[in-house]
Formats: sequence, C-alpha cells, structure tokens
Amino acid sequence: MQIKPLKMGKIEARLPIIQGGMGVGISLGRLAGTVAKEGGVGLISAAQIGYREPDFHQNTKEANFRAMHKEYEKARAIAPNGVIGFNIMVAMNGYEDYVKTAIETGADIIVSGAGLPTSLPKLADKSEIKLAPIVSTAKSAKVILKYWQKKYQRMPDLLVIEGPCAGGHLGFTKEQLDAYFPEQPDLPKASYDTQVKEILSIVKEYEDICQCKIPTALAGGIENRTQATHAFSLGVDAIQVASRFVPTQECDADIRYKEAYLNAAREDIILVKSPVGMPGRALKNPFMEKVMRGEQISHGPCHRCLQNCNPAKTPYCITEALIHAVRGEVEKGLLFCGAYAYKANQIETVREVIDSLLPERIEE
Repeated sequence: MQIKPLKMGKIEARLPIIQGGMGVGISLGRLAGTVAKEGGVGLISAAQIGYREPDFHQNTKEANFRAMHKEYEKARAIAPNGVIGFNIMVAMNGYEDYVKTAIETGADIIVSGAGLPTSLPKLADKSEIKLAPIVSTAKSAKVILKYWQKKYQRMPDLLVIEGPCAGGHLGFTKEQLDAYFPEQPDLPKASYDTQVKEILSIVKEYEDICQCKIPTALAGGIENRTQATHAFSLGVDAIQVASRFVPTQECDADIRYKEAYLNAAREDIILVKSPVGMPGRALKNPFMEKVMRGEQISHGPCHRCLQNCNPAKTPYCITEALIHAVRGEVEKGLLFCGAYAYKANQIETVREVIDSLLPERIEE
C-alpha cells in the first residue's frame, strides 16, 4: 500500500501522519519540530505550556502565551519547511486568546478538541491558518460540519476522528467506552469501524455540498503498522498518533515519564474522571489510586485553566497533577496514555516510530 502526502489546501505534509498534541509539556517544540522535520505534522500542546516560566503562578495566561511563541520558534528552527501547529482544548479558559496567539506565532494549523470548537472559524477570522476540529462520533461530526457550513460558509481543513482507544480526554461516555474497550479483555467489544464509516459518509455529504475536499485523520490506539494500514483502508487520509511518540528521545517529557510507559502493564491503564468533566485514559499510580478512593488532593492557588472548574469541589488540580508528571514526579502526577501504551518496551527516535507505522515511507 503506497501512502500519499496529506494535503490541506496550500499546505502539504509529505507523510500522512500527525503527532497528537499532549499536554502539559509532553509535546512541545522539540517533539513537534522533529516530527515536522521527518515529514509529518507536529503539534505543540498549548495546555499550560508556560509551566516553566518564572511567573507562571502569578501570570498564568501571559506565561502560556509567551511559551507558545518560544516553543513554536524552537520547532520552526528544527523544521524550517515543516508543518507545525498547536493543539488547543475548547475547555481551556480563554480559549479565544489561545487561538489568537497561535495565529500570531505563524503556526500552520490548529487542532482543537475537548469540546466542540463551534466558534473556531470566527476566532480565526481571515487568517490563513488551517483549522481541524476533533470529533469522535457521527453525531458530533454532523453538528460541527452543519454548524460551520451554515454559520461561516466554510469547512474544516482537516477533520480528526478520535476513537475510544486514545489517551487523555475522550469524547465518549463511560458506557460507550465500556462497549468499545471493555475492561475484561475476553468480553466482546463493539467495532469503531462502523462509526468511522458513518463519519466519512457525512464528510462526503458536505464535500458534495461545498464542492471541496475535507481531509480526514483517524486517531486513537494506532501503535503499529497493521493498525495504521487498517486505518487507511477505511478511507481516511492520515493517521494521528500520540502515545507512540512519548517514549522517544525527542519527546519533551522527563525520562521518568517515558520509563513509566515502558514499565506499565495492561492492567495499569485505566479510565479516569478528569476535572475537565470528561472521561480520560491514564496510567494507574499512587496518585490515581488516591483519586479512585475518593480522596481530596490538596492543591495550591487556582490557575483558572478550565472554563468549568470549581476549585472547592474538584478532587484534584489537573494542572498540578500534569506538571508533576511531566517533571518526572510520576508517583504524584497524572500520566495520560493511550490504550496500548503498555506495549512500549524501548526508547526510540521519532524517525524509528514513523518508519514502524507507515506502510511505505516517501523519501524526499
């Protein structure tokens, strides 16, 4: 099977692979730049990206905006001609300001999920930046395409279909996740392929209405060449991969974070309830065991990172938990991961990961 470049209007990635955005601090300039240099699409996560800035706790948003510029410049220095963008969560407080800052950096694309980015075209206005909403169901795909077409007379430059085996925040109910990926491996599980085909059918409908091409990417649990080949066989134009890029030399996380993936067993990967209000997938560790027991984890002053977060009621501060993790304090941090992260057994390079995934590599 020969793969083709991923074309998004006037922008083209030589390889149809997108490195998923991972916050806080997991996918920054080094990882995104290296993926872009290799020919894929590199994404920097904007989520609390400024956690290393000296004034982060006092001026969180300003620190984040400053860091967005720094990390983008770092990535661009690595890949002067690569495709580099930002992953921005809809659930972030000040979402519109993060979108504006991403545009100011000169980024090529914004990928946006953790909620439906209904306002994204308005925020991007006349900017040439490419816009890519994340959807998980045919219903959400229909909503975003219909709304963008009616309200803004435009379509996404890329539609990311994120399945139930992804890491981090998931666009499914707990019941849907139990059906698609039951905790007991011997139980029958529903196939997500049907949902993907329904989404692609809706995409085709709007391609015909708007007389344009809407590229699609499939994400969630793609960790080997067989799975990647299957994804392409469904009719998508690209794959998005995140967890496979964590245990790489170029990943921006602390080595202890990477080693946590290498040391994980299948039973260590669990579904958790995030303060974002969505289910998520993460590694079980002493921190998560406390959360699962219903303990209240004390935390510092609120960073106002989420739109709908009540510090007095939330069981833990997701910002603090993710910062602990990326700094290597893995016993007291939240380590998001995909369903198959436990299969990682060595530290690789970005190039080795890409070569292991794509059916046939296109050389320059």
